[in-house]
Formats: sequence, structure tokens, C-alpha cells
Amino acid sequence: MKRLFPAQATFIGAFVSDVPRVALPEVVFAGRSNVGKSSAINVIVGQQIARTSRTPGRTQSVNVIDLGTARLIDLPGYGYAKVSKAMREDWKKLIGGYLSDRPEIKLVVALVDARHPAQELDRTLLAQLAELGFPVLALATKIDDLPRARRSPTVAALAKALGLPSDAVIPFSATEKIGVDEAREAISWALKA
Repeated sequence: MKRLFPAQATFIGAFVSDVPRVALPEVVFAGRSNVGKSSAINVIVGQQIARTSRTPGRTQSVNVIDLGTARLIDLPGYGYAKVSKAMREDWKKLIGGYLSDRPEIKLVVALVDARHPAQELDRTLLAQLAELGFPVLALATKIDDLPRARRSPTVAALAKALGLPSDAVIPFSATEKIGVDEAREAISWALKA
């Protein structure tokens, strides 16, 4: 499997505050709990670097992965109902604080579950990213769970609901490797900008 970058990815750490800054561009992965962020990171990078779990809400910190020439940032999933309200508020502050003070960010990869219509939390995230001026790439995850005939219309509907151009939403499956090359290419272009 080809890698996004020639360097071996390294897990730097999990942070609940004061994420260390380095002079490297960042690509941030954000999305609801159980949308497949860690699986997407692993397949895009080409190695098992992000922890995956069948239990939603496992990513509870800002996880930093070093690629040598850039960093991938795995934010906590948002909207998971089985954690305390206080923890959800802490995650919201962590995510908002991170995004509002990080000029190193070159791209935010927003993951949305293709099996469901765009959720209010997804729209809120995209509105916040637009307000902050970040370039966004959306991955419509778990697309392999939909019949082939429903995939294109579903992606178009998600793009419209999220206020994104249709080419900014990539049908994606970590399991069947759908959209992986397109995601890698988009990330590479963003890092060159």
C-alpha cells in the first residue's frame, strides 16, 4: 500500500490542552463520533497509526501524528450522547479552541456518515470552518454500505446540505478503499499550497 508521504508516520501523543506547535503544516480530521475518523486516517496514511474502536467516543483528546513533512491531527468526535454533558462541553471547547488558534492548518477533512442525512452538528462544524476561513474536504464515509445507485445522489445531497461544492465531497470507504487515492491527492495539494 502506498503511503501519503515517504516518511514513516509517528504517533506524537494525545493532548487535552497545549498541543505542541512545530513549523509543519497540519491536516485536521474532524467528525462526529463513530464516523470512521481513525479508520480513514489509517487507510490514508497507509499504516495502523490511529486507534480504532467499535465503541464511539474513544478519541477523547487531540491526537497528533507526525508524517515528517506535515502533521495529521485527529480531533475528538463530537456529538456522542453516551458521555456526560460536561465531557461533551469539554470536547467542544477543545475542538473550537484548537481550530481558532492554529495558523498551521492547511486543510480540515470533515467526515460525515453517508448512511444518514447531514446532521445539525455537521452543518455547525462546516459553518464554523467557513467562518474561520479553512479549506475543507468532506469525506462521505461508509459509502460502501449504500447500494451503488444511491451513492452519487447521496453525496450530492450531502454536499448541498453542507453548503459545499459537489467536488469537495468524496465518497469514501476505509473498508473497500473507495476514495482513498482522491483523499490523498486532495491532502497533498493542500499541503503544497
